[in-house]
Amino acid sequence: MAARHDSQEDPSDAGSTGLPDFGDNIDPITFEQILEMDDDEEERDFSKSIVFGFFEQAENTFKNMDASLESKDIAQLSSLGHFLKGSSATLGLTKVKEACEKIQHFGAYKDETGTIEVPDKELCLERIKKTMIPLKRDYAEAETILKRYYQSS
Repeated sequence: MAARHDSQEDPSDAGSTGLPDFGDNIDPITFEQILEMDDDEEERDFSKSIVFGFFEQAENTFKNMDASLESKDIAQLSSLGHFLKGSSATLGLTKVKEACEKIQHFGAYKDETGTIEVPDKELCLERIKKTMIPLKRDYAEAETILKRYYQSS
């Protein structure tokens, strides 16, 4: 009988503190660094305040992004993408960070990698609009995962 090989590494083998499987939405190593700042591992008040503060910040940023899309304020969209990219990266929200980075690039008249100039404002706005769909979906998934985590901790 062949040995069974799991495609997912056991988090305890990687030096994890036993976090649940966050899938590819949340980087467990980055998130653990936030958790290490908690004084009380049972209550997790400090990390919880950071995470729930991020939720408020993200919701407000999404409203501002929607308004900036409506007014075609591409520079503001780039700025908002940059802003949300930083705060989502701090928490390890990898998919959110990646989408925000694309929005930042599109808002700077570049391709999604930020390397090729795209001098067409309407094309850049359309790319931002399309990127907002998975961004909001990935954010909602990460929010659900983290709220569930804090309810159980």
